[in-house]
Order: sequence, then structure tokens, then C-alpha cells
Amino acid sequence: MHYLLYYHYIPDYLQRRDEFRKEHLTLAWKSHERGELILGGVIDDPIDGAVLLFKADSPQLIETFVESDPYVKNGLVTDWRIRPWNTVVGEDATTPIRE
Repeated sequence: MHYLLYYHYIPDYLQRRDEFRKEHLTLAWKSHERGELILGGVIDDPIDGAVLLFKADSPQLIETFVESDPYVKNGLVTDWRIRPWNTVVGEDATTPIRE
């Protein structure tokens, strides 16, 4: 199953992220290397949040990621949520449907 993780950032996120960015990116790339995090990045113009796409058996894996994320632990993320995404089109769709 695919899951989308939505982050909402504090207004001065860009001014505060440098202190935690290396640790955040290390966490993200390790998750990617394990095949969990497929894509991730900020929502641009304005930069007020991020979306991360995961492939996992349950949302628990994403909850563990969030709990470990220095952006969350240090208050750069004001709110987050996980949504299951039922993908049906594309090579990597988890439930492909072809008519």
C-alpha cells in the first residue's frame, strides 16, 4: 500500500531548518534505501509544508519515521497526517486496474 505523509511547517521553517537538515535528510535517505520512502520534498511557492510518498504494509512504519524526524522533534512541523493512497495506474501501482 502507498501512503502519503503530509507535513505543515512553521512560518520561519526556512530560517530554522539548517540546524536539523542533515539529520532529516539522512533519516529520509536511509528509509529510501530500505524501499520505504519513494519520494519526498517540500511544497513550493510558498514553502509551507512537504509531502512524502511511502510504500509500506501499514502506517506504523510512517509513524515511526515521524517520531524519529528531527523536524518534528524540534518543532519545525506544526501538524502532520498520514493518508493511505490506493494507487491504480502506473508501473508501481499497488492495485493496478486496466480496463
